Amino acid sequence: MYNLTNTILAQAAEPVKIVGIALLVLLIIAVFVCLMLFLKFFRLWLQAKLSRADVKFSELIGMWLRRVDTTTIVISKITAIQAGLTLTTRDLESHYLARGNVPNVVRALIAANRANIELSFQTATAIDLAGRDILEAVQTSVNPKVIDCPDPQKSRGTIDAVAQDGIQLKAKARVTVRANIERLIGGATEETIIARVGEGIVTTIGSAITYKSVLENPDDISKSVLAKGLDAGTAFEILSIDIADVDVGENIGAKLQAAQAKADLARAQAEAEKRRAMAFAREQEMRALVVENESKVPLAMAEAFKKGNLGIMDYYRMKNIMADTSMRESIAKPKKKE
Repeated sequence: MYNLTNTILAQAAEPVKIVGIALLVLLIIAVFVCLMLFLKFFRLWLQAKLSRADVKFSELIGMWLRRVDTTTIVISKITAIQAGLTLTTRDLESHYLARGNVPNVVRALIAANRANIELSFQTATAIDLAGRDILEAVQTSVNPKVIDCPDPQKSRGTIDAVAQDGIQLKAKARVTVRANIERLIGGATEETIIARVGEGIVTTIGSAITYKSVLENPDDISKSVLAKGLDAGTAFEILSIDIADVDVGENIGAKLQAAQAKADLARAQAEAEKRRAMAFAREQEMRALVVENESKVPLAMAEAFKKGNLGIMDYYRMKNIMADTSMRESIAKPKKKE
């Protein structure tokens, strides 16, 4: 009886022992995982804690599970906190998941804050996600940028225009612009500024009575172009337009006049040739009529003989006249050179 009881107790204890071992293994695995995560994120957590960035361990593990670069988020938040900005970990993580450039946005916010430029985190992230370099925009807003017009890498290097007296002028301009943060989303780029300034220069030179007035006062071009408000709808604010160089080109008016005279001469020659051809055709037509009428003379003479209207003496008298006429024509013709 005693042995049977021990056997039953031993059989009942075996499942309990297996469950206990399984729980112990799971506990060891959990402790090991926690230890690995602690070792993995302890340096970042401590760095954030000492920098008063307030990044929790649970947030670091959550970012790791969502495949977010924890180092980028923590360093960016520490940079923002040290610069006096208030940004949450969730905001930075959301922008990272949207494939934004988190460090660039943070640096732009810091630069804007130092320069007393009003720029919110939502605006900065929107500009960054739109494909614009927000940091470069803030830097351009603080330190104006100079744009060559035309772009020497994409054109022949000068803006060519013709004054009303027909003289060509070749101009170069330098446009100083400052980024407009409010119009950065949806605003036109530098290419639009260059195109508009080039159009304004061509219009101003074209409206000048003589090229000499443009050479005497090149600043009139700057004033005229600047007054047109060319920065409307662009991401920039034009501060100044300076004419760097103005050179005299070709006499386009004289070339056009020469070409027009040549075209008029060709047209006059064509008209003369047309009239000559028409006169020659008329002459041939008259000759054909003369031959036709001459061919009717013998018939008319024969009819006159039949009716008695023409006598034989009249016929010989007419033949003599024709012979005299033929002799005079042969005498009047010039002799051929041998």
